[in-house]
Amino acid sequence: MTELTPAPSPTLCDVLVIGGGPAGSTAATLLAERGYHVVLLEKAHHPRFHIGESLLPANLPLLDKLGVLEQVKAVSMEKWGAEFVSPWHDQKSSTFHFADAWDKSMPFSYQVRRSVFDEILIRNAATKGAEVIEGCRVRDVAFAADQSGATIQAEHDDGRQGAWQARYVIDASGRDTFLGKKFASKKRNPKHNSSAVYGHFTGAQRHDGQDAGNITIFWFDHGWIWFIPLADGTTSVGAVVWSYYLKTRNQPVKDFFLATIAMSPALSERLAGATLASEVEVTGNFSYSCDQTHGPNYLLLGDAFTFIDPVFSSGVMLAMQGGFVGAETVDTCLREPARAAQALRHFDQQTRLGPKEFSWFIYRVTNPTMRDMFMGPRNNFRVKEALLSMLAGDIFGKTPIWTSVRILKGIYYTVCLLNLQRTWQAVRRRKNNSRVLDAGGV
Repeated sequence: MTELTPAPSPTLCDVLVIGGGPAGSTAATLLAERGYHVVLLEKAHHPRFHIGESLLPANLPLLDKLGVLEQVKAVSMEKWGAEFVSPWHDQKSSTFHFADAWDKSMPFSYQVRRSVFDEILIRNAATKGAEVIEGCRVRDVAFAADQSGATIQAEHDDGRQGAWQARYVIDASGRDTFLGKKFASKKRNPKHNSSAVYGHFTGAQRHDGQDAGNITIFWFDHGWIWFIPLADGTTSVGAVVWSYYLKTRNQPVKDFFLATIAMSPALSERLAGATLASEVEVTGNFSYSCDQTHGPNYLLLGDAFTFIDPVFSSGVMLAMQGGFVGAETVDTCLREPARAAQALRHFDQQTRLGPKEFSWFIYRVTNPTMRDMFMGPRNNFRVKEALLSMLAGDIFGKTPIWTSVRILKGIYYTVCLLNLQRTWQAVRRRKNNSRVLDAGGV
């Protein structure tokens, strides 16, 4: 009879963070700096591949506060704007420069290799005092009935078992959404149902001068395609498509990806002399959200709470912003329990704000009216500056963009009403495109 290995006695800590991506590493760094014993468990080993290489200008102040801005700068490519390319307009492309946003102090951002970027952040967390353990997958979290904390069970790569007893748990597990799944609160987003297929190219044609690092978005019949130049000469290219289109694949993934790219003549031109330099990856049905942002003794940060669509490159910024507000919230809950309810309400509002504001545009970015507005932007009532502030991620500070954002939405609805037949057709098409299909196995 095989003798069972006894479960280890839990190690005590103040905060246990699940996941070493931008959200988890940010929160762990900030809490360790405040003197807490923080344990960060990451299932993989850094550096590890991750998609989502385009940062927003609003990321830069956060990186500066973490003390890693210069490290990131050294391995990144400057991104001064975002270009939109449409096959349905006489003016084939429209470029938005961040320097034209409401707040002129954040004129650029960076394109990053996420394997390098994420490693900078997690190593910084360790440098600042967090106990970082890689190759360690969380298997269970059991919360105490008296709300005094939680016991976390995890497994190392070599099969060793680990256990921790924490006063607070931060779920920054990304798309794994560990606690969202545990409490059955993770739901598919009924308003958006997209999938992605992507790879890296060498030799892609870039723009000249300052625009060389711009992200380009190419619209096509089944969604949109990103083009992200990286500092090492590689270009990240990925198609975000409706799931029905992904289900039509009847050829190897690489061939399907290249055939999808061929549907955009403008993109094909920029990749004419390029070579696919990586495996092609597929992510199916990736739009989801959880019912709650927090619970007794735990918070959900970044993609562990929600993910909609990468069209505006908001993922890393929202994750890191969540790390900042999450660390502040945990600090308040542990040091001043009488103020915990107030802090958690603020956390909930801040965590939902970004996805709410970005999703309004994401849900409409393939609508012909919205495409018209992007391809022929005007700045009446400063609406273009407000839109650029949104694209820059400047939505958590005091920049007074919201009246102009409301006016922009009013203009959108007015134009939709003036083109009622086109609008109705677009609504029906989107509803059909968003229908739930199981893209698993593709």
